[in-house]
Amino acid sequence: MPELSRFYGIVIKMYFGDHGPPHFHAEYAEFEARVAIDSLAVLSGDLPARAMGLVVEWATLHRRELQVQWDRASALQPLEQIEPLP
Repeated sequence: MPELSRFYGIVIKMYFGDHGPPHFHAEYAEFEARVAIDSLAVLSGDLPARAMGLVVEWATLHRRELQVQWDRASALQPLEQIEPLP
């Protein structure tokens, strides 16, 4: 699964050709959550509250880029890195 970004111990990934709705995977230590791009709702899994807050902050800043990467992954095209949180 290609890595899109990494910050504060959180890794953001996206699968090629994954099923909808458009989402990304956020991993932190032994935790993983699948997060919807449009609503930032957790579709499955969970993260500690602090890590989830950082993921939501990052995804809010990069929602358009996440959708572009979802479209690329759906078309089996190479994905590009997205800037981490500063």
